[in-house]
Amino acid sequence: MREVFIYDHVRTPRGRGRADGSLHEITAIELTTQLLEAIRDRNDLDTALLDDVVIGCAQPVGEQGGVLARGAVVNAKYDHSVAAQQLHRFCASGLEAVNNVAAQIGSGMASAGIGGGVESMSRVVMGYDSGAWVADPAVAVENYYAPQGLGADMIATLEGYTREDVDAYAVESQKRAAKSWDEGNFARSIVPVKDVMGEVILDHDEYRRPGTTMESLAGLKAAFPGFAKMGFGRVAKERYPEIEELAHVHTGGNSSGIVDGSGIVMLGDAQFGKAAGLKPRARIKGWASIGSDPTIMLTAPVDVARKALKHTGMSKDDIDLYELNEAFASVVLRFMDHMEVDHAKTNVAGGAIALGHPLGATGAMILGTVLDELERRDLNTAMTFLCAGNGLGTATIIERV
Repeated sequence: MREVFIYDHVRTPRGRGRADGSLHEITAIELTTQLLEAIRDRNDLDTALLDDVVIGCAQPVGEQGGVLARGAVVNAKYDHSVAAQQLHRFCASGLEAVNNVAAQIGSGMASAGIGGGVESMSRVVMGYDSGAWVADPAVAVENYYAPQGLGADMIATLEGYTREDVDAYAVESQKRAAKSWDEGNFARSIVPVKDVMGEVILDHDEYRRPGTTMESLAGLKAAFPGFAKMGFGRVAKERYPEIEELAHVHTGGNSSGIVDGSGIVMLGDAQFGKAAGLKPRARIKGWASIGSDPTIMLTAPVDVARKALKHTGMSKDDIDLYELNEAFASVVLRFMDHMEVDHAKTNVAGGAIALGHPLGATGAMILGTVLDELERRDLNTAMTFLCAGNGLGTATIIERV
């Protein structure tokens, strides 16, 4: 396999994923277009050198469908020779898109490309693309389907995490995100989003709540008991009979935020770098995807991390930084406990609890974040990974050049 390098990455700020959010008026294709324009312009890139643009999306329907990536490539006035595709692996879509491009390059079938993701959660509401695993009883029964929030509470119940445990993790995420913003650590990678008139409408992650405390979180009601009362609690207990009573510890304050946003990563081989006059920032060491229990659907991070480490002949101690999507606090707590990984090495810049989780975009965003942190801290290796719907998980390991 040929070496695959990361040459650059950019992301939008995250806007609140509702009608009064700053990015509500901007379509997903426009969010992607503005990033493609930015990465081209800041690298003085001849886009004809690219082979493919792969964009992940977790709700690829309506205005987010129709091979959105190709529309964005044309909108950004890239060379028409650049191919494009749309990819869907639920919340892992953005990272899987990066891995897709890496596989094309590593196999020698491409020289360069862009992988990333986008999600406009204020415009294409979560659940539009629910599919048979949710909507068809004949399929749902085989999955022991229960909504993802109940899966988070199931993890907390099985692992013994209390409300104080998950709230404490959420407070730390907010603190780390606030520190990162205050110190300007995201500045290099953020592309302010502009409206149709060319005016900047958002240049920061607007979901953050830097003043969050244990006391303020304690006042929030549990978010998912209603699902349990709808019958999904019984499903959970059938799948895990050792659960006597679900501990409903997750709230809007210790779960990932609903936001809009996009992120992309430019990859290429050594020849592309020479042709484009660019120096690589990191190399892709390896990646992995895996399936896990579809009922909880949030336990994949442990197993996919182990699989990626095995692929690359590495151990957990070879990884300097871990960047795991904060779908829910219990997901990250479980990973750190099972893998015996210190919180000091995990999500060092804050995560989706503080910043928000634009489903299909998050994987590409957090890969870029952890690369920036490796450079800022003068460290070498990092793993980025996510759990995803229906028990899926994806991971990528990178190493600074």
